Amino acid sequence: MSEAQWTVIEPLLPTPGWLAGRGGRRTIHCRREIVDAILYVVDNGIKWRALPADFPPWSTVYNHFAAWEAVGTTQALLDALRDRARLSQGRRAGPSAGSIDSASVKAAETVSAQSRGFDAGKKINGRKRHIAVDTLGLLICVLVTGAEAQDRVAARNLLARLRYLCPTIRLVWADSGYTGTLIDWTRSLFGISIEIVSKLAGQVGFVALPRRWVVERTLAWINQHRRCVRDYERRPEHHEAMVRWAMIHTISKRLTR
Repeated sequence: MSEAQWTVIEPLLPTPGWLAGRGGRRTIHCRREIVDAILYVVDNGIKWRALPADFPPWSTVYNHFAAWEAVGTTQALLDALRDRARLSQGRRAGPSAGSIDSASVKAAETVSAQSRGFDAGKKINGRKRHIAVDTLGLLICVLVTGAEAQDRVAARNLLARLRYLCPTIRLVWADSGYTGTLIDWTRSLFGISIEIVSKLAGQVGFVALPRRWVVERTLAWINQHRRCVRDYERRPEHHEAMVRWAMIHTISKRLTR
């Protein structure tokens, strides 16, 4: 990270217990080194054990990564950065509209058979990440399932997270994979309208469809981080954390251009 990025991120990290009066041992390694090491893994796609010697021990970095994820630090950090990015663009902090989509990614041998599946449409054996973004393409929430999960089924859990994390959402754009009873279910339970953006008649090849291209661009931003191109995580929630860290990296750079 640059100095400007660290200035933005540091106040949003939880205070260590020994500094907050909760006890515990004094930490040896600087938190900036820990965050830099996590972003190094996310950006370069290396194994935890392959961290260069310039960083703290890999076990220390991984323990911080897992601990922060367990208490919701990565989601809180993402939310705070997204709010700042929206305010800097002259928007309200809480978005009223967004988009949802999914993408299947191949899973490495470290992913167990119980948490992976086969996407018959894309011919991919692995997991599927479902994301919700605002109108700027900034990530709100992510859900990781087996690749066999249908979009309209997994979207129920995704939209429940979206409603919890961002109660101001009232409209969501989606593709034709989210048709059916999901639309009425979402409107009656959460008060969120789903608007389907279908392909153009006679469309051949890629066409940037209104509203749909925003969430597809976000999926491309995530894939710029090598650890997210393929799923190596034993636990689905750790792959969700990798996606959040990828967007934390992206948004913090945008804020400090």
